[in-house]
Amino acid sequence: MKIVRFIFFIGHIGIALLLAATLLNAYVPPKTFPWFNLLSLGFPVLMIAYILLTLFWIISWKKRAFVFLLFGLMFFKPIIRWINYTPQKNETPDLKIISFNAKYGFSGKNKIEKFVDDQNADVVLLQEYGTNKKYHFNGMKEGPQSYVITIFTKHKIVEHKQLIKSDYIYNNAYVSHTDIEIRGKMYRFINVYLQPFKFKKNMVKLNGNSEEDEQKVKDVVKRLIPTFKMHQEQIIAIRKSIDESPYPVILAGDFNSVPNSYEYYHLLEGLQDAFVEAGRGSGTSFHDYKFPIRIDYIFSSPSVKPLSYKVDRSVKLSDHFPVIATFKTEK
Repeated sequence: MKIVRFIFFIGHIGIALLLAATLLNAYVPPKTFPWFNLLSLGFPVLMIAYILLTLFWIISWKKRAFVFLLFGLMFFKPIIRWINYTPQKNETPDLKIISFNAKYGFSGKNKIEKFVDDQNADVVLLQEYGTNKKYHFNGMKEGPQSYVITIFTKHKIVEHKQLIKSDYIYNNAYVSHTDIEIRGKMYRFINVYLQPFKFKKNMVKLNGNSEEDEQKVKDVVKRLIPTFKMHQEQIIAIRKSIDESPYPVILAGDFNSVPNSYEYYHLLEGLQDAFVEAGRGSGTSFHDYKFPIRIDYIFSSPSVKPLSYKVDRSVKLSDHFPVIATFKTEK
């Protein structure tokens, strides 16, 4: 039993160090050292293993349990970026936003239109909307289209600018900002679709053959690392739009990045994560793999207060669930 406990102890320390390394994504860019960003993908599994081992030490009545408990407090904030529970807020919202990767409307344009119409939102940001599909949402007008992203709103569009546009070969990201006047006040909405990883299920599904599985892991890493570095470049244009905005900002979309990643930390700077402020349950929004992946977000300036955040798991029109948030704006 002593040998088992010793192995568990060494493993626990190793997991703690790996978890701590994910915190370095706030400081170390992927171009300098991409492996910290890679670790952020495994945060849920690492955290579950850490908690189970901590429980083992508690049940075993070992003093080291208190050390691991105290160390684990470092990860409270990272945890609630994945799974959270906030009390219901009693204030009345005056702004409702939907962000949804529609997977090019393969599940049916009419179904997407019905879902959006039923929500009665103020602003809808779509990614992978399907350039050959013309959506019609009740009472909403569409902003200028791009190949992958578009925005709809009930309110007045004042200005629109494409920040990042795909070149179809190296870069497949799209980002735009749209300044919208809502009840006499201006807001900047930034619709984000960062560089996708372009994985298919068979590329990441292990089949038990050690040689084939090893090659698959290597191939996955070969795709991940360059994409992380591309994200670092793409964030620059987004940060410029946020930092230079004369209006409160709502940043939403498919970031193709998980919480605790370099992308998350640097896009969140100066903003607030609506899920962290007002979410309940799991933030997982991409459901095509049997693994918790949160890559769809709605961030806002401090003056735009999140009151609710929902990942609508009843809507299976894509490999992403739509995310819906309500806000209270400053008068």
